[in-house]
Amino acid sequence: MNLLKNKITIALLLFLGAIVQEAQAQEIWSLDKCIETASVNNKKLKLEKNNIEIGKERKSQVKSNRLPKIKIETDYKYFIELPYQLMPMSVFGGPEGQFKEAQFGVPHNINANLQFALPLYNPQIKSNVEMAKIGIEIAELKYQKSEEQLYFDISNLYYNAQILLSQLDFVENNLENIGKLKNNLQLLKDHQLAMATDVDKVSLQMLQLNTKKDLIQSKYEQVLNAMKVMMGISMDKDISVETNIAYKKISNYTTRPTLDVKLVETKDKLLKSQLTTLKKSQLPTVMLYGSYGAIGYGYDKSPNEFLNFYSMGFAGIKASYNLFDGKATKRKKNIKKREIANNALQLELLKDQNVLKIKNAELKIAIARKSVETIQSQIDFAKSIYDKTVLQQKQGLASTNDVLLADNTVRQAQQDYISAIVEYLKADLELKKLSGNIK
Repeated sequence: MNLLKNKITIALLLFLGAIVQEAQAQEIWSLDKCIETASVNNKKLKLEKNNIEIGKERKSQVKSNRLPKIKIETDYKYFIELPYQLMPMSVFGGPEGQFKEAQFGVPHNINANLQFALPLYNPQIKSNVEMAKIGIEIAELKYQKSEEQLYFDISNLYYNAQILLSQLDFVENNLENIGKLKNNLQLLKDHQLAMATDVDKVSLQMLQLNTKKDLIQSKYEQVLNAMKVMMGISMDKDISVETNIAYKKISNYTTRPTLDVKLVETKDKLLKSQLTTLKKSQLPTVMLYGSYGAIGYGYDKSPNEFLNFYSMGFAGIKASYNLFDGKATKRKKNIKKREIANNALQLELLKDQNVLKIKNAELKIAIARKSVETIQSQIDFAKSIYDKTVLQQKQGLASTNDVLLADNTVRQAQQDYISAIVEYLKADLELKKLSGNIK
């Protein structure tokens, strides 16, 4: 009795395990879930986030130039040969214009100093801080652009996967219908009512459909793998997309500045800030600096060994002004002005191109919407033909082959309808991106 209970328990566990495994293998991911997962795990987005943090650190680094700099310096020298100095002999009553070499000092020299420097006036620091701030804005815009592109790419791949999944279902239904047709023809051939070549033609069609099925399955897996890479999930994870493709009419979008336009506008701010920095580089700089420490002298020969230290300190102000740099700064300013002019032209060109792309996207949406509505009518018409063919078959006025062909026409129309909806959604996605409404 216990053995029977154990067998039943094991069987139930295996059955439940198979159900869980099948559920995991057939996990359906919505488009929103794919986008949400990608926004968290995508490696390119992580790189862009790191670039934002790098920009913030650079800004802090530039701002730190306003703070005083303090450092300690120590130095020890042992002179194997003391340096020579030339002494005028006239100092000791000798003739003018003649010199005598002499060695001064002691072999051991030790220095220890605490040095500090504080910029009192440096106009370039403020400009550098402003450039660092603009650099952070550019990094943030690049992150948003990568995020927008990721949304766009994931959505396109998802729609492609839905089309391929629909095509796969269509081919499988065709194979089922062709199988029925082949069986019917085989029966007719057995009763000498059909030729062997008719069966061979259907068998060839089945082979072609199986090849097409394998090709579609391979493309479908490739699209899913591309999505997995973008979402940052394991390639071994089994996922699928939703088969239901919702169609809804889209309202008009309010055109907003795109991220590409914002990037060019922010680049203009950066170029102008760089030009300002070049102009300020020609202004003087003033710095407060000083040092305090001790210097030691030592002698190691008997009987007069000694090591004595003497304190030393000073404070001062240092000013620096570049009188002439070979016109290098002037040339740099001229180059920067040209870059600003080119950036303005690029902005105008980008806006003009975007207007054209928006018009084209709106035309695509209008055509796709019309296709959806037209194909919907075709589906209704194909279904009507199918229903009439089924009725005729019951009355003996149509063959099974006629019914299968009518059914295939309905399925083809449905496949075309799904493709039209996806094209409509892709055109809408493109218009969202161009009008600045993708998120």
